[in-house]
Amino acid sequence: MIQHETDKRAVLAYTFVGAIMMAAMICSFCVGKYPISMREIGQLLCGGDVTGMTRKVFYTLRVPRTCMAILSGAGLGLAGAVYQIIFKNPLASPDIIGISSGANLGAAVAIVTMGGSMVSVASGAFVGGLLAVLMVVLLVRATRSTATSTYVLAGIIIAAVAKAFIMLLKYYADSESQLAAIEYWTMGSLASVTASKVLAILPFWMIGFAGLLLLRRQVEMLSLNEEECRALGMRLRPVRLCVLALSTLLVASVICVTGLISFTGLIAPHIAAFIIRRKNTSTMILSAMVGGTILLISDILARTLYAAEIPISILTTMIGVPVLVWFMCVRKGRRV
Repeated sequence: MIQHETDKRAVLAYTFVGAIMMAAMICSFCVGKYPISMREIGQLLCGGDVTGMTRKVFYTLRVPRTCMAILSGAGLGLAGAVYQIIFKNPLASPDIIGISSGANLGAAVAIVTMGGSMVSVASGAFVGGLLAVLMVVLLVRATRSTATSTYVLAGIIIAAVAKAFIMLLKYYADSESQLAAIEYWTMGSLASVTASKVLAILPFWMIGFAGLLLLRRQVEMLSLNEEECRALGMRLRPVRLCVLALSTLLVASVICVTGLISFTGLIAPHIAAFIIRRKNTSTMILSAMVGGTILLISDILARTLYAAEIPISILTTMIGVPVLVWFMCVRKGRRV
């Protein structure tokens, strides 16, 4: 009976969040400095007669940007849910094992040493995120510990080292161009997204996303204590490393294009768990949907609230902080 009610709640949640995401997607296609009406979108999709500018804006700007917002939010939401489940920490996010800090360092190095082209920055961020997790794994292996807390502590150490190097790069960076570029990248933006960039990261995103969904049962088992996992026949170290690698690939594939996006990977799992009342496979899927919806709405606001586009992390933070405060007041320390 409990399982049936949980499944029913999950289906209703998928339907509700999916409807909001579809509405946000349509709105994202329409709004911007060059507005496009629903009638024009219908004509575009049906091969009707529209102006060349409308066609160019829709296919060159709006479609890639909307798709990237969904992919980014879904990837960060799913990765955040996985981190919170396996680390048993409600504050877990891509920062917890140094991915964001490593990507930030890689992007900063590319900006200062390689001219700061989009290809070099994206490549630097991607490599930086992967190297950060590799360093975390090597540090954990050096301690010969399999405890989950060891990964968290190693992530904090690597993140602190990365931030120290970032501050050093900022100190020596050119204040008129390089420093501004580093700061802008840390605030995140979808303004420079193109179809080629979406297609370039799509294979990595799909491997990470599909891999985590295929390992969803193992992720649920990792929420148990180590003795219970071993009793169920799980090989802790390889499974945990595989999950971390897939999560890292998913997050790195997103932020190497968008820059750092705050709070989405943190609040999406909380909202999903609050709706479903449990942390399981359904929570992971709903977290991806909630993350995509949050980022779509944030991107719409980023390009409509002010004449100049607002960095998206400002909007996600403005959405995320009240949500977390509300959870603190409502839940009063209770677990979902």
